[in-house]
Amino acid sequence: MSNNLINADICVIGAGSGGLSVAAGASQMGADVVLLERGKMGGDCLNYGCVPSKALLAAGHKAEEFRTSAAFGIEAADPKIDFAKVNEHVHSVIAAIEPNDSVERFEGLGVRVIQEAGTFVGPREVKAGEKTIHAKYFVIATGSSAGVPPIPGLAETPYLTNETIFELKECPAHLVVIGGGPIGCELAQAHRRLGARVTVLEMFNVLAKDDPEAAEVVRLQLLREGVELREGVKIEGVSGSEGAISVTLDVEGETQVVEGSHLLVAAGRSPNVEGLGLEAAGISYSNKGIEVDARLRTSNKRVFAIGDVSGGLQFTHVAGYHAGIVIRNALFKLPAKADHRAVPWVTYTDPELANVGLTEAQAKETLGDDIRILRWPFAENDRAQAERRTDGFIKVIADKKGRIHGACIVGAHAGELIFPWALAVEKRMKVGATAGAIAPYPTIGEVSKRATGTFYTPSLFSDRTKKIVRFLMKF
Repeated sequence: MSNNLINADICVIGAGSGGLSVAAGASQMGADVVLLERGKMGGDCLNYGCVPSKALLAAGHKAEEFRTSAAFGIEAADPKIDFAKVNEHVHSVIAAIEPNDSVERFEGLGVRVIQEAGTFVGPREVKAGEKTIHAKYFVIATGSSAGVPPIPGLAETPYLTNETIFELKECPAHLVVIGGGPIGCELAQAHRRLGARVTVLEMFNVLAKDDPEAAEVVRLQLLREGVELREGVKIEGVSGSEGAISVTLDVEGETQVVEGSHLLVAAGRSPNVEGLGLEAAGISYSNKGIEVDARLRTSNKRVFAIGDVSGGLQFTHVAGYHAGIVIRNALFKLPAKADHRAVPWVTYTDPELANVGLTEAQAKETLGDDIRILRWPFAENDRAQAERRTDGFIKVIADKKGRIHGACIVGAHAGELIFPWALAVEKRMKVGATAGAIAPYPTIGEVSKRATGTFYTPSLFSDRTKKIVRFLMKF
């Protein structure tokens, strides 16, 4: 047999979060696995997304602590920021995590790693460099890339995306951000806190896909910190050169120009389907991604697609969840189906904004009058008061029988606080499970217990209850 022909149980295309999870799990469970990656191991999350962005945000948080310490009796100061060292910090975090995703580690797990692009040349055959792989199953986990909107002049103008902005060693004098979604808002706040002037351009409202009331808490904080938000604008064109860019806007029929030193495009993401040879494998796809069924199978039932490339929710944790679905289907022949009902998502601004399940608007549309909105403000939480982190609230979506359908938290550590609600939505729990639990004092997590406790307030403190208590107290 030719050395260039490889037979395997599973061939994974893409070494991002989902692909690595499939490869590691399947190999350790006894499958013969080949992993293909044309770029960096770890994919977008490690190299250009979650990891570097959170490292940069952490640097911004530290800088902001200098400016906001007066309320604690500590003299506030304008921090001296060495942006080159901030960049070193970001890349040192990536370097610390890299070994977990490295070729060496995966080869140690028994995975055959080929650092080439994979292209289908038949329904069960992929070409990768000089190698041809035949496999029982294939998993496409190629992720997504920054979307580039069709803005006149953009192709001729220097611009940054999440794949290039973390290479900057000097702080932008004025960063202009196209897109007011989670990525745009996170990077806007981080750069503002690290010394840049920042302008965000958004066609609609910032964080438009989130609960409007919660998004407003984040929006007001960005404004307080000096981020300029230009909402409801249409971008007519961009122009300029390195260090001097111009963005022409249509604002209610009036032409306006925003000038800056750097341009960041954060206007959504596009699935990586180009160059995969999907037609040769009989795989249906569109510009929204590869079409999959509930078991994450493509139109070629021997090929799965997971994570961003499958056109659904674009989160690292979703890709990891998909990996488990694929392993159950391919290795154990179980008809496992993906259930995205309880997928949490977090915007890591300060304050953070976290959601799971139905939003209030979705619940009103789905449940109609059978809905209870349970709330508790951070301002009425003792730990939040002690830390002066009182902006925000929790909102729990329940039906009139107390079953939990969703939750939204905006405030300090919201991303850490959302997990119990993901469990509650997934397991179809009722509010009594949280209301009856004992929460440690003082913690911000008490807001969850307090919110669910309000479900019982109308009946507990009703006239009927008072009459019953007065009667019982006679004995």
